Amino acid sequence: MLRLSRIITLVLAALTLFLSNVYPAAKIPRIGVLLLSDHGGAPIKAFRKGLNELGYVEGNNIAIEYRSAKGIPERIPHLAAELIDKKVSLILTSGTAQARAIRQANSTIPIVLAVSGDPVATGLAASLARPGGNITGLSMISPELSGKRLELLKEAAPNSSRVGVLWDGTVPENRLDFETMQFSAGIMALKLESLQIGARDDLENAFSLAARNRLNALIVIAGGVLNREKRRVLTFEMKNRLPAMHEQLDFAESAGLMAYGVSIPEMFRRSAAYVDKIIRGAKPGELPVEQPKKFELVINHKTAKEIGLTIPPHLLARADKVIK
Repeated sequence: MLRLSRIITLVLAALTLFLSNVYPAAKIPRIGVLLLSDHGGAPIKAFRKGLNELGYVEGNNIAIEYRSAKGIPERIPHLAAELIDKKVSLILTSGTAQARAIRQANSTIPIVLAVSGDPVATGLAASLARPGGNITGLSMISPELSGKRLELLKEAAPNSSRVGVLWDGTVPENRLDFETMQFSAGIMALKLESLQIGARDDLENAFSLAARNRLNALIVIAGGVLNREKRRVLTFEMKNRLPAMHEQLDFAESAGLMAYGVSIPEMFRRSAAYVDKIIRGAKPGELPVEQPKKFELVINHKTAKEIGLTIPPHLLARADKVIK
């Protein structure tokens, strides 16, 4: 019996080896994630959740290679090359500059934008319906957003007449955003002053200009240095008791007065559907770029009290989230 048992064991081992050579284990897709800042926050958790909802389990039927440039844009091309060497099926990223750097490293690897500005205006896509090339994903752009932000800021702080716009000129889509805002301001008889920066060292000059010109409200366009220097921006707003509107919801959730825009984690969650389609064989150039369908208004009532501003009750009632 013992000898028979050993023979059976050897036969099974040989059969397993034979089958593994004839029918090798299915290769699981390997996804690259390349972001400018650290990947450990809410957006990546939301992306994983989106994958889970589609039946993917990291380490089981999908592998993910994470790379972060730690806030240093110059590192993006090197990190993109690393992921391409890893033979990833596609690269998920966020932002126009990052997508451009990846495409320069490899013009054929599929790129999914979890967050972008206007991919058509910035040359990443031929059209929203049929982007062409190797890039698709989600866009934050919506023509009415700039005017709506100004309108909401004016409702919250009706005495605002001179509005500073703080924006990072190194982010390609930000110029388009500012120009659209200028048009809206003209209709509303508001005076806009550009507080453009290009590096973190420019922030103090922008703050000094805002104070010197006695601007009485502020709009912060998301992206680049301003995302990484969020605390400094919010400290300036509080110190100068400036009513401020932000593009990104997390600014208001921290200490900014207001924010009106899309949920970044939700966009990362939805980007998982693009990853799934490309894994299954879809061509990125044939997948329409998704525009936001829902915008959220966040009002920090605690901040309003601290800067001596009374938010109209009707505006508080319209907010999706009020921080007290």
